Amino acid sequence: MYVSKGKVEVRLYVKGDIDLVMRCSCVCYRWALALCTVCRGRWHLPCATQGYTTLNPPSLCHSEHYHWRTWGYNVSEFAQWRVTERTQEAGKRHTLRTSPKHQLTQSGEIFQVKILGKTIVFVASAALAEEICDEQRFQKYVGGPIVEIRALVHDSLFTAFHHEQSWGVHHRIIAPLLTPQVVSTYTDEINLCATEVIQKWASLGDNNVIEPLVDLNLLNFEATSLTLFSRKLNCIEAGGHSAIQAMEDAVSEAIMRPTRPGLVNWLLYSSKFKKAVKTLRTWAAETVKYRQENPTDKHDMLWAFMNAKDPETGKGLSDSEILDEIVTMPIGSATAPCAITATIYYLVQNPDVVTKARQELDRVLGDGPLRDEHLSQLPYIEGITRETLRLSCAAPGFNIEPIPRPNKADKSPILLQGGKYQVAHDQKLIIVLAGVNRDPAVFEDPLAFRPERMMGEEFERLPRGVKKWFGNGKRECVGKEWAKNFLKIVTARLIHEVDFVKVDDGWEFKQDGWFQIRPCGFRVGVKSRERV
Repeated sequence: MYVSKGKVEVRLYVKGDIDLVMRCSCVCYRWALALCTVCRGRWHLPCATQGYTTLNPPSLCHSEHYHWRTWGYNVSEFAQWRVTERTQEAGKRHTLRTSPKHQLTQSGEIFQVKILGKTIVFVASAALAEEICDEQRFQKYVGGPIVEIRALVHDSLFTAFHHEQSWGVHHRIIAPLLTPQVVSTYTDEINLCATEVIQKWASLGDNNVIEPLVDLNLLNFEATSLTLFSRKLNCIEAGGHSAIQAMEDAVSEAIMRPTRPGLVNWLLYSSKFKKAVKTLRTWAAETVKYRQENPTDKHDMLWAFMNAKDPETGKGLSDSEILDEIVTMPIGSATAPCAITATIYYLVQNPDVVTKARQELDRVLGDGPLRDEHLSQLPYIEGITRETLRLSCAAPGFNIEPIPRPNKADKSPILLQGGKYQVAHDQKLIIVLAGVNRDPAVFEDPLAFRPERMMGEEFERLPRGVKKWFGNGKRECVGKEWAKNFLKIVTARLIHEVDFVKVDDGWEFKQDGWFQIRPCGFRVGVKSRERV
């Protein structure tokens, strides 16, 4: 479909409803539309003073990967290109007011696209991200694919609307099991799963090439089940699990469904979606049945799902809600293996980082195993995980909307940056982490992988807007402490025990993904670490 609207030319590489919906881990609102503002190989953004501002990042526009399944790669590449341009042209930013005339900022810190009456606003600077994360003025927007995935998990923590009581009930039951103190007790179990992957790679010998994301997905699924549900799945040894493919099918279909006419979804895609939903809920039911047949005194997450009561209302989870939250846990943790795969990519590009990390690990661990008490003594490893989250954007962004006003008649615009910008009173905004986390106003040489800037006082001095890797406020990822612990443990183990060998010198960081961004087709050689 070719669309001409005012001064904007748009070519949409999809058939169906123009109201496309962005795919991301936090389900950002209609991002995909802006990713399709491509005309004859060039990005055309309307500019009030010039008619057109033409952007042409060759790696994006001329890549064979430019299609809907690789939207995450496009976002990342566009943001990297934009930051490079802003760095080169420091001091030459031309900021235009985002007004009712739908002007854009050439700098890219905030911009919008309007197509057939649909307005999409993107935020890509640290200062603006921090401002719209103010929970006194803004809240998470629940819409688009998140509504579609409710067919799988209903009103779970991830998908509940703000007015639904279930979110508070579930959160008060689940959150106490994901505090730093409780998460620290999971270290041995995560270690066990990491050992299985490391041994699997060691058994391949020295001359091999793998796609690490495959085994890291298995590691994440195994660790999620073992730590939260006390059930060993043995999927690493088996080489797969039906629930992992079902998760991909369900989530990808939830992303795509809003982009197609309803009749097409019903005729051509409903069976795939229903099959994935059935597979995942069957797995969740088997997890409950396993506990019933193998009772334990351990008060883990599954125990809380099945037995705990909300201290405020006295309510517990229904049988259906138990299945909802069991399925939600691995969907939420699916960003973790993507981040670790990205870490491996950055490590093979920066061998000096590996050297520094191993010096720290050898000093703290020696030849002994990694234990929980070691994690606080590994600031450089923590710096690596944070810098990976900054650059990889395993969760590419999240959606924000203004809190509805008590006075429904008040439709005055929302002012940002003290009135520098204004948006509609009910405008949904997308925080693009690939831009925010590379803001040259915050980071010197923002595209470089430098763990040191994510350590100690230097990290503490960073603005809050560039630390939103897990979302924001009360609706941020409830499992962020689990994820941070998992990342530190697995990253430390891999650096300490595995040598990674670059095999594709020309490979560029390409990403694919649904609610998470996955490094696409990344391969690396693996072998046991050679110690001098």
